[in-house]
Amino acid sequence: MRPLDMFRLLALAAIWGASFLFMRVIAPVLGTFPTAFFRVLLATAGLLAILAVLRRRWDFRGKLGLCLVLGVINSGVPFALYAVAAQLMPAGYSAIFNATTPMMGVLIGALFFAEELTLAKVLGVFSGLAGVALLMRIGPVPLDMGLLLGALACLGATACYGLGGFLTRLWINRDGGLDSEMVAFGSQAGAALCLLPLFGWSLLNAPPQSWGDTSVWLSLLGLGLVCTAFAYILYFRLLADIGPVKTLTVTFLIPPFGVLWGVLFLDEPLSWAYVQGGALIGLALWLILRQAPAAQAQADARRS
Repeated sequence: MRPLDMFRLLALAAIWGASFLFMRVIAPVLGTFPTAFFRVLLATAGLLAILAVLRRRWDFRGKLGLCLVLGVINSGVPFALYAVAAQLMPAGYSAIFNATTPMMGVLIGALFFAEELTLAKVLGVFSGLAGVALLMRIGPVPLDMGLLLGALACLGATACYGLGGFLTRLWINRDGGLDSEMVAFGSQAGAALCLLPLFGWSLLNAPPQSWGDTSVWLSLLGLGLVCTAFAYILYFRLLADIGPVKTLTVTFLIPPFGVLWGVLFLDEPLSWAYVQGGALIGLALWLILRQAPAAQAQADARRS
């Protein structure tokens, strides 16, 4: 991997790690649906501006509807679930739980998409579950119903990400695929359309007691424009340059940044449970993402 690619990978991990910090600032003030809606609305606007600057052709190749539905699964629902978690647990917890995305991909792939379930992947799933359980049991936050609901919200979000990965391959990448910028814009627009009625319902039934101060709205700008719009572009560029397997290693790097930002800016407690639970989840990621020797040899042969 080139030094530039490593720098971009670290930058993406730092940016996505900061998203949990921003949600921890925003969600307790604005609530679940306003946080998620403003995030995707700002991301859609940011991506629209990027597409205008890049002068991309507005050609969805008949896949606009699929992009919109994908956005509901891959952005709308998980962003709302993470907004729930941000009201119940520290940013570091959410960042570590986010690393279970590949584990969820393994389970969903085996259950619904006829993906091979190898011994290494099974061990990876159990290691990931053990890491989650250890963090909840000995972490700095007492185990109660709020923490349990926050953990379930995070796991629901990562399940959506796992499903979204397979649907992207099935719906978007077939028949020549679609420009990554168009996929990103279409998916964020779909998420915004999905969350709009829920945002309106929340305003009528449970409006925020306060619309926050400057720090809340600056955090919203950072969450929508930097952690979503810009991060999507950086992510898709990495996919094109270094491939999906190496790009997915960003999930190893997000938890340390998520914990670090929470400790530095929110005075969240630091605990050895982060290291212990994170290490088990890291082992799970390695078991799930590593290629078997035969598969690696085939990949090397295709590149040569």
